[in-house]
Amino acid sequence: MESAFGSGGGGGGKLDPGLIMEQVKVQIAVANAQELLQRMTDKCFRKCIGKPGGALDNSEQKCIAMCMDRYMDAWNKVFRAYNSRLQRERANM
Repeated sequence: MESAFGSGGGGGGKLDPGLIMEQVKVQIAVANAQELLQRMTDKCFRKCIGKPGGALDNSEQKCIAMCMDRYMDAWNKVFRAYNSRLQRERANM
């Protein structure tokens, strides 16, 4: 089994910086997705659930669905604007 540190079969395995960087990028993406989901859940729960109970009523379900849709739309707009700005700044370097 190969890892970022070599083949694992013998001594002197070389580090693969490209593989390590890809693994770090994946870990960062997972952490960002988890944070987004946690923030969205917290915000929409506070907004939509007045009295927690055993089940959500119809209005709570609709509120949560709309809240999550709006939150994702806003997040996507911010993400696109951020990426555009990064690309412009990189082009000016």
